[in-house]
Amino acid sequence: MHVLSTNIGELTKITWNGEELHTGIFKHPTNVPLVLEKEKVASDSIADRKVHGGTYKACYLFSDKHYPYWKKRYPNLSWDWGMFGENLTVAGMDETKIRIGDIYKIGSALVQISQPREPCFKLGIRFGSQQILKEFIEYGFPGAYIQILQEGQVVSGDKVILVKASDNLLTVRQFFQLLYAREKDQKTLKLAIENNALPEYKREKLKKYL
Repeated sequence: MHVLSTNIGELTKITWNGEELHTGIFKHPTNVPLVLEKEKVASDSIADRKVHGGTYKACYLFSDKHYPYWKKRYPNLSWDWGMFGENLTVAGMDETKIRIGDIYKIGSALVQISQPREPCFKLGIRFGSQQILKEFIEYGFPGAYIQILQEGQVVSGDKVILVKASDNLLTVRQFFQLLYAREKDQKTLKLAIENNALPEYKREKLKKYL
C-alpha cells in the first residue's frame, strides 16, 4: 500500500433542513505534506468536533479501489481524490484484510487503525443525494479512521507499512457490517468488545447485544 493522494479542505457553508451549517467534507488533493497531529490533520478543516477529529478519528483513510464503483453510480460528479472526505487516499487498501488495532508507519508518522467511517448526511451533501448513505452501508467498504501514535508528516507516494498486526482478528469490514447488522454475530461481537483499539464507548454500547 502507498499514499496516492493527500487531501485537505476548507470549511464550506451548506444548508441542511433550513439551517445554515459548515462542513469540511469537501477535500481536494494538495501538494504540501500533511502533518498528522494527535487529534487532527494540521491545516485541515473540521466543522463538528463531536463527530470528526479527536483521538480515534484524527485522520481518515479511503481506498482508491472503490472509486471505479462509485464513479459508475455517480458519473455526473466532478471526480478527484478526496471525494469521500478522506485525508489520505491509499492505493491497495483492503478493509477485508486490515484489522482494527493494526499499527502502520506512514511517512514519519506511526498510526493505528481505530474504526471504520460511519456515513452521515454530509456525505450526501457532497454527492448531491442522501441515497448514498444507504448505498455506502450496503457496499460495505467504508475506509478507516486512525489514531496517531507518533505525530509525523505524510506526502503522496509514502508507503503504508505494517509495523504490528493486531492480535485481535477483527477487520474493518467485519466491524462495519456488525454495526449495521440487525442480528449481531456473537463471535464478531465478542471480538469487537475485546478490541482495545476501538473507542471504549463503542465497545460499551455493543455489550447489550451479547
